[in-house]
Amino acid sequence: MDLEERTQLITRNLIEVITEGELKEKLASGARLKGYIGYEPSGLAHIGHLIWMFKVRDLVNAGIDFYVLEATWHAMINDKLGGDINLIRKAAQLMREIMASVGVPVESVHFVDAESMASDKDYWALIIKVMKMTTLARMKRALTIMGRNMDEAELDSSKLIYPAMQVSDIIYMDLDIALGGLDQRKAHVLQREVAERMGKKKAIALHTPILTGLEGGKRMEGAEADEQASAFKMSKSRASTAIFVTDSAEEVRTKIRAAYCPPRQAEMNPVLEINKYILFATPGFVLHVDRPARYGGPVDFYSYKELERAYVEGKLHPADLKEATAEALIKLLEGPRRVAERPDVRELIKAVEGNMSR
Repeated sequence: MDLEERTQLITRNLIEVITEGELKEKLASGARLKGYIGYEPSGLAHIGHLIWMFKVRDLVNAGIDFYVLEATWHAMINDKLGGDINLIRKAAQLMREIMASVGVPVESVHFVDAESMASDKDYWALIIKVMKMTTLARMKRALTIMGRNMDEAELDSSKLIYPAMQVSDIIYMDLDIALGGLDQRKAHVLQREVAERMGKKKAIALHTPILTGLEGGKRMEGAEADEQASAFKMSKSRASTAIFVTDSAEEVRTKIRAAYCPPRQAEMNPVLEINKYILFATPGFVLHVDRPARYGGPVDFYSYKELERAYVEGKLHPADLKEATAEALIKLLEGPRRVAERPDVRELIKAVEGNMSR
């Protein structure tokens, strides 16, 4: 795989790269690059998680030495699963099973437990250094990376350490690439600023799109892109607006049929986003729409651009799009559903699903 092919594989289906020039320069150096994503183990995976999971697969296939940080301490600070560290650990086990079931090459991924880093005094020394280089106001503004607002730090001061931990994670692990949703932008930009002042690596930030919840959303005037993404993202805390990877076929159909999907509109349309960011992210995917002859007959779409154009031009009805999307998604989720039938995985699901928080 040449430089251009590696670059395309790494950057496809992203919203933003900070910066692509730095990425190409590092790839051209021939050095083995280290990348990572950190996530909070906090319950059942929904289809929005597939976006970053597929991106992990891309980076591994592009030759990146990839690390997945199971941010157990971060989840505890963020009150996920009631702050119960034992439940959080079980959620991390469950996520590994889901990743494997959707084709992430887990045998080539390094899994890192945040608790192992937290046992090192040098890690905490680094966090203190980061906090000393960051104003209180800047730290509070960064709380949006954990789905919180600035006022919540007034009730629980532990929240303020979270952004510093995320910045320190990247520096401590000596990473070249940081992968995350667009809602993690503030932390990644802060890391680049602090790392430069400390003489450490500035991580190249790869930002994936955030899947809109099934209820849809509207643009907020004056809001930043990462805040827009956070406001309407699919969330496990609103189960009726999220599709979980272990949902039954009928549950998927029911949720897709009820989803927001305005005619001729692509923006903030969750059904189209499922096609763009998940279904068409699978190499060779074709969306088959099996509609009656009186409505145009069956039709196949070989690219997302082709699908969106037909939809915006009114050549594809929302109901037909929904039915085709539901069936394609059901097929894609066969792996997770099979894994969920295993007794050991059923136990993990049972342990976490009744305690999920946002």
